[in-house]
Amino acid sequence: MHGRTELTERFRREFGAEPRLYRAPGRVNLIGDHTDYSDGFVLPAALEQSTWIAAAARPDRRLRMRSLHGGPTAEFDLDDPAPAPRHDWTDYVHGVAVMLQRAGHALAGADLLIDSDVPIGAGLSSSAALEIATGFALLGSAGLPIDRTALALCGQRAENEFVGMLCGIMDQFISCHGSSAHALLLDCRSLDFRLVPIAASVRLVICNSMAHHQHAGGEYNLRRAECERGVALLAARLPGIRALRDVSMADLAAHAAALPELTFRRCRHVVSENDRVLRAAAALEAGEVEEFGRLMNASHASLRDDYEVSCRELDVLAELALGIDGVLGSRMTGGGFGGCTVSMVRAEAVERFCEAIAAGYAAATGIEAKILVCSPGDGAGVVTA
Repeated sequence: MHGRTELTERFRREFGAEPRLYRAPGRVNLIGDHTDYSDGFVLPAALEQSTWIAAAARPDRRLRMRSLHGGPTAEFDLDDPAPAPRHDWTDYVHGVAVMLQRAGHALAGADLLIDSDVPIGAGLSSSAALEIATGFALLGSAGLPIDRTALALCGQRAENEFVGMLCGIMDQFISCHGSSAHALLLDCRSLDFRLVPIAASVRLVICNSMAHHQHAGGEYNLRRAECERGVALLAARLPGIRALRDVSMADLAAHAAALPELTFRRCRHVVSENDRVLRAAAALEAGEVEEFGRLMNASHASLRDDYEVSCRELDVLAELALGIDGVLGSRMTGGGFGGCTVSMVRAEAVERFCEAIAAGYAAATGIEAKILVCSPGDGAGVVTA
């Protein structure tokens, strides 16, 4: 991350105009993974780590972009009748522009210079941060109003339809609606949400396993298809269900024989995780951080055993965390197959936690984990100071 002053100065030099700055945060999901695309519940928090875009309108219909993290300047025509992905990072920017225009927004051409300190490929939603920062920059440069929920849905469509990643709404939604010192309980069907305070006595510590994943077209989309198969099979016995959100643990147990064993386990994760999310939000609101930690641990076991989206590195990190005094709970977070764990740690134990994790993970894997002690941050916006 180069800093906002340097980003502004680089923009002036490279594009010869005076930019405005926009930012959108990454996120950590405290509990509720692989529930959003089944109309379920999630409990993420926005991070202070963000994607930053310096932007200025152009007099033509060109969209020109460059990243401070390398690569050539890319350029697109907003009037292209058949916009197509290039299968690189620019698809997240171009896709948002395409979806905003399809939603009826009269965009102007723009120059964009992009920087970020959200780790890429770590399960902290660097893609959604880029999408939402892009949306703010394009709408802001065109002088158009911004509806945060509509923009989140637009970012999701860009990732689903342009990038080819069948993600749910969580990542884009928390990037738009996050609030400092709070998690956000989101109903992914209705998009109703409420902010949930996080006790000042605890810290969230993210441990990056440094094992990276690729989701598009891969295991993530396969898991979604398996959930849809489960719904199709259960619908014959539970009329009216639309998604696993509509299935209780009692329903699932009663009709387990109707499902292949693998499909049953995939469904069991989603149904039980929805229940855990609601109980976890209630625990946070009541200040019951020990109960919240227990639910985090149960979530990791379910993701590991029923959904099979963990990996050895994530399991090592979670197991090491639970052996450290002052750790309330630990789990993988994000899509899986690498990326990060999130642990809830008592504030006085954070230094000891970081030292023990660094040493234990290196000894077990030969890999140096990157550890981030974080505080929930605010959602996306225009940077005014």
